[in-house]
Amino acid sequence: MIFRLDERLLFPDPAMADPDGLLAVGGDLSVERLLLAYQNGIFPWFNDELPILWYSPHQRFVLFPDELKLSKSMRQIMRSGKFTVTCDRAFNAVITACSSVKRAGQDGTWITEEMKAAYIRLHQLGYAHSIEVWQENNLAGGLYGVQVGNVFCGESMFSHESNASKMALVHLCHSGLYRLIDCQVYTAHLESMGAGMISREEYMAALKSGR
Repeated sequence: MIFRLDERLLFPDPAMADPDGLLAVGGDLSVERLLLAYQNGIFPWFNDELPILWYSPHQRFVLFPDELKLSKSMRQIMRSGKFTVTCDRAFNAVITACSSVKRAGQDGTWITEEMKAAYIRLHQLGYAHSIEVWQENNLAGGLYGVQVGNVFCGESMFSHESNASKMALVHLCHSGLYRLIDCQVYTAHLESMGAGMISREEYMAALKSGR
């Protein structure tokens, strides 16, 4: 059963999501609603043709930082000094790049103007963060997401240069700030770096223990 949200600041039990993880429709992208969503293992994912859709997958694709796998070539890139990495230096530029990068198998983007504005507000209030990867003062790649205690809920990443987004993820894992990184959606390259599936129950336990 898919629930329709109204002006009240609440969500149904995430365990009631349908098999694809879709839990609810409607509501808004206010700071308060977004924070409540992330604290309960829920995130928005939709495009301009659809109302706001809220998901809580029954299994989460996550990466534990101490299980990060680095290839020999990635280690060489890290030692080479090819990239410089910063945090929260260019959040707006990162989310804009994530919204405009072409992705295989995707027509358009789910990072709408409404979504961008909502996450920029979260960033301004200290809840959303970006990792920037620079090459010769040019933004080569990066990622952004929402922090819930010691869990980083990754939203999107991009690369203009090969391995730049991987560099951002490595920096996030090595920061020592997070016990778990929520990757949300399966990708083969994140799996190759150590990400895997856990149950919603495991994920919720990690969220609650880090608050």
